[in-house]
Amino acid sequence: MAAGETQLYAKVSNKLKGRSSPLLLEPLLAMGFPVHTALKALAATGRKTAEEALAWLHDHCNDPSLDDPIPQEYALFLCPTGPLLEKLQEFWRESKRQCAKNRAHEVFPHVTLCDFFTCEDQKVECLYEALKRAGDRLLGSFPMAVPLALHSSISYLGFFVNGSPADVIREFAMTFATEASLLAGTSVSHFWIFSQVPGHGPNLRLNNLTRSSFMSHYILQKYCSVKPCTKQLHLTLAHKFYPHHQRALEQLARAIPLGHSCQWTAALYSRDMRFVHYQTLRALFQYKPQNMDELTLRPGDYIFVDPTQQDEASEGWVIGISQRTGCRGFLPENYTDRASESDTWVKHRMYTFSLATDLNSRKDGEASSRCSGEFLPQTARSLSSLQALQATVARKSVLVVRHGERLDQIFGKSWLQQCSTPDGKYYRPDLNFPCSLPRRSRGIKDFENDPPLSSCGIFQSRIAGDALLDSGIRISSVFVSPALRCVQTAKLILEELKLEKKIKIRVEPGIFEWTKWEAGKTTPTLMSLEELKEANFNIDTDYRPAFPLSALMPAESYQEYVDRCTASVVQIVNTCPQDTGVILIVSHGSTLDSCTRPLLGLPPRECGDFAQLVRKIPSLGMCFCEENKEEGKWELVNPPVKTLTHGANAAFNWRNWISGN
Repeated sequence: MAAGETQLYAKVSNKLKGRSSPLLLEPLLAMGFPVHTALKALAATGRKTAEEALAWLHDHCNDPSLDDPIPQEYALFLCPTGPLLEKLQEFWRESKRQCAKNRAHEVFPHVTLCDFFTCEDQKVECLYEALKRAGDRLLGSFPMAVPLALHSSISYLGFFVNGSPADVIREFAMTFATEASLLAGTSVSHFWIFSQVPGHGPNLRLNNLTRSSFMSHYILQKYCSVKPCTKQLHLTLAHKFYPHHQRALEQLARAIPLGHSCQWTAALYSRDMRFVHYQTLRALFQYKPQNMDELTLRPGDYIFVDPTQQDEASEGWVIGISQRTGCRGFLPENYTDRASESDTWVKHRMYTFSLATDLNSRKDGEASSRCSGEFLPQTARSLSSLQALQATVARKSVLVVRHGERLDQIFGKSWLQQCSTPDGKYYRPDLNFPCSLPRRSRGIKDFENDPPLSSCGIFQSRIAGDALLDSGIRISSVFVSPALRCVQTAKLILEELKLEKKIKIRVEPGIFEWTKWEAGKTTPTLMSLEELKEANFNIDTDYRPAFPLSALMPAESYQEYVDRCTASVVQIVNTCPQDTGVILIVSHGSTLDSCTRPLLGLPPRECGDFAQLVRKIPSLGMCFCEENKEEGKWELVNPPVKTLTHGANAAFNWRNWISGN
């Protein structure tokens, strides 16, 4: 490390002594990363963990702007949670469906407290401290209920916050702004201005495009100037919509019940200031570059696209900058979909205004106390932990998992012909075929429309099971689709969890794939419970399914499919009334949607949207629902393990490859 960098690090460490910066910085510096890039990575990932910052640095190893001192922009929002947030999100969806997308759909429901401002990477911790100080100062006077009054005009619809609650919220915003400006301080440093070089346009094959687009180099005084919102506080519902949609939007807005209690959270977000006026795309599929000037895409990547710099792009292609890597290049437009601006924002810290009840009824008579989200005092933190523990113990959860890779997914519809001898016996033509197949009473032909897992699918299932074991999750019961690939996936997961002999697999035909998507005019011939037991699957033969196998109809309608999935998942949950562990459902990609939306109280998706969504669900994709007994509802939360991502591996014939020819 250079001497100058060592001094800078010492200065930052001293200024933030007692905070988390040195603990997060030290592992990155020990790996040889310069201070300014380590700080940049921490700021870009919300200063959560050194591991996330390290992953960001690895992804940005070829980022041409990595060393440029461009700070993030930050903003403070007051955000609703709980039932009110759900109703607002429901309004978002319905207004978009009925009246098309408007500007409000670009951002989550919020009240702006402080609009976007810049802050140097090494001073971001000061913003966290300012948020804590402001929250603690206004905690006692923060309104228990924030009154919302509907306001409508020809181009705007939203809720206004008025009266004394609005005064308190404005005071909170002003306190944060004052504290942030004082704590962040002032410094003078070099700063690059990002803009296009006049007369050049985007050089699309150029390795130095990003450098050439830095037009000027200035010396700026970087004073963290935070401007609180002093005007009318408002929560926008719709903005810049077509005038003829005003009445429909008003009707939807009036249907939002405002009587729900709501816990409000002050949340600090950041964004990359360079791409404020760019379009944001989200990658739907993986793309491997065919040329040096193309971008690598992974599903879920965000791409920033400047509409003014697309002149030299071929039809069907765009030029963009990857948020994940910082690299610039071509990408196929049909591999992406439009995303919202706020999808790329990073949440840093929150201050939650809520009421925490003292479960121990302390002798001093203090029955309750305000608590403050991440900044809980020690006593309140202990109470919050106890409450969370009690809620977790009594909480029922459902983990829905898609099966592993199936043989026909890799080898096509003719996979059975590729592994069958003329006399109907199985052999292994490729290592991705399993070593053997279970015995079926009618022979190997019954596998044609009920394919087993590939070798990779078996491997995927074991990896997922091993990860679930490491997560500490407690599986209490298992339900599967009758498709062989689903039963196999469940068995392999249970084996890795060391539960294959303790938990029996319950076969539920009601969660089988939408039969319209199955080949043929009849439902597939599936293995019977007796055949599965003979194949060494630990099947619960006493379980009575919600939807018997004989009731499956070929080419059923979408509504019929949704209805049977709803009935099945309701019975599955009710079948385990005393179980407080995790109910594991192993089924098809479609059930990640059709078996979770009924629990969440959401209506079925439109059929077209459903089909588009299911195509994007990978092998071993997961959705995790938890029951919130306090609020009498289910919630979608992060799955206990990460997703499994890997690339394709094409077939290889050595006869077609002769050295020297």
